[in-house]
Amino acid sequence: MSVNILQAIANIVANPISELRSFYTGNNRANSMGDALEKYVKDVFAGTLLETNEQARNKQYSKVFSFLGTQNHPPDFIIKNGDAVEVKKIESKGAPLSLNSSYPKAKLFADSPMITTPCRDCEDWTEKDILYAVGVAKNNSLSRLFFVYGVDYAASAETYEKIRQVIVQGVNLVPDVEFSETTELGRVNRIDPLGITYLRIRGMWGIENPTKVFSYAYTPTDAQFEFVAVINTEKYNSFPKEDRERIEKITNDNFKISDIEIKSPDNPAILKQAKLITFHR
Repeated sequence: MSVNILQAIANIVANPISELRSFYTGNNRANSMGDALEKYVKDVFAGTLLETNEQARNKQYSKVFSFLGTQNHPPDFIIKNGDAVEVKKIESKGAPLSLNSSYPKAKLFADSPMITTPCRDCEDWTEKDILYAVGVAKNNSLSRLFFVYGVDYAASAETYEKIRQVIVQGVNLVPDVEFSETTELGRVNRIDPLGITYLRIRGMWGIENPTKVFSYAYTPTDAQFEFVAVINTEKYNSFPKEDRERIEKITNDNFKISDIEIKSPDNPAILKQAKLITFHR
């Protein structure tokens, strides 16, 4: 049985760590807050938050994950026979997310040109649910961590692909310019008389902070550390009963599971049943 978000949530509540930089640099495992945040999210899924032996941690990672990411290509890691996870660091609680050349993903598809071959070949898969883990990390501390699945956050790929294709077609209609095939919006070759200069045309995608997107269902606190997760009920009920019972039996005054309704990203007129899970300290 694969590791899942409910197990990760239980690990966060049992061992809340907000001073990420000092925790991970003390173990010589992180050079930046972004690096520390990604390692923290991996550790809460792998159950290795308190593991001090790096070889033992690597062995557990190998058991739990099928892919550990490559720079500049989504996702940051994939759980064996489970979800893909994309970690995003921001410094302000209300800041939007910068996605650069990749538009928001409701799901991750194996045939996407934006993923690498090792990611595509890590398992026998065609599509995976993708979880966005958004951390507000500044001055060496993690003040908020928000988990939300792409299907509850982003529209279907056709929405973004339609806009992308319109832009690509428009760019390629520019006269007297030599274009070449690219996964970006366009590439212009031989701009100068020597034919040695080229221009890459790239999209810079972004999406609003999940705190703002779900403001109708969740009110932030001013706690030192706050965890929030939005999980549609169908996804929540797909996890093993023992994992659901484990977090539902957590006795902590600062931990809460609520039933809410969220807007469908493809049609806001449609409301979906969901779970809002919060914890603060």
